[in-house]
Amino acid sequence: MKAIGFKRSLPIEDEQSFIEFETEIPTPKGHQILVKIKAIAVNPADTKFRKYALGDKELPEPKIIGWDAAGEVVGVGDEVELFKIGDEVYYSGQIDKPGCYAEYQVVDERIVGHKPKNLSMVQAAALAVPALTVWELLLDRMYLSKENAANKTLLIIGGAGGVGTYAIQFAKKILGMKVIATASRHTTIEWCLDYGADLVVNHRELLMEMQDNGYPQVDYIIDLANINQHWKNMVELIAPEGRIGSISDATGPIDLAALKNKSVSFAWEFTC
Repeated sequence: MKAIGFKRSLPIEDEQSFIEFETEIPTPKGHQILVKIKAIAVNPADTKFRKYALGDKELPEPKIIGWDAAGEVVGVGDEVELFKIGDEVYYSGQIDKPGCYAEYQVVDERIVGHKPKNLSMVQAAALAVPALTVWELLLDRMYLSKENAANKTLLIIGGAGGVGTYAIQFAKKILGMKVIATASRHTTIEWCLDYGADLVVNHRELLMEMQDNGYPQVDYIIDLANINQHWKNMVELIAPEGRIGSISDATGPIDLAALKNKSVSFAWEFTC
């Protein structure tokens, strides 16, 4: 089968940063299923992994990259219980296994989902990492639920990106929250509103626009953009005993002590 991989972490301009090569179609074992790949997605995690993971090392054989994919099950291991040949599936793979930038991939059935019938293969492939990030950030890290989050206010800094788009929908439709998103261009403002945001404000004038719209404080904040740039505003806007979550990479120290007087909790969600 054809596959795309890399042997060294190189700048994208280098012609060896991606290597197209031929390899054997893998055989599923145990709980593994063999998927014929129909669509893949590219996330920041993919680009960072290729660019930085190997450091100065060079692999003897190319490592197949890519996590998010959708396709059709064409083979099953002898312990598979959840899927059968012909099922359409989507998933985010494992970082320590060969990736999805290939014609076929084996993946553990226990991290795979049935593709929603109302989504195309391309749409399903784009779902996994952003949606999982939202689920883990809001539910697992910030402990939100229908019972404790309904009708509370959530500020999403970076509402028009991949994670932000799912966060708006999840917070609004599943948790029943009042959702405020940040965006600055006409197209991104309309995007956030179309996906369910109750209000969109400009992050460049965040405090002023929040106050002008009647929100001097909010119950929860998630930062999907730049934690250092927005930290002081988040500290100012978060309500006492509120919670802040972030997925962005800190470029300098974060003053967590600033949260003490309000008894505010903070949580990271890891994303490459």
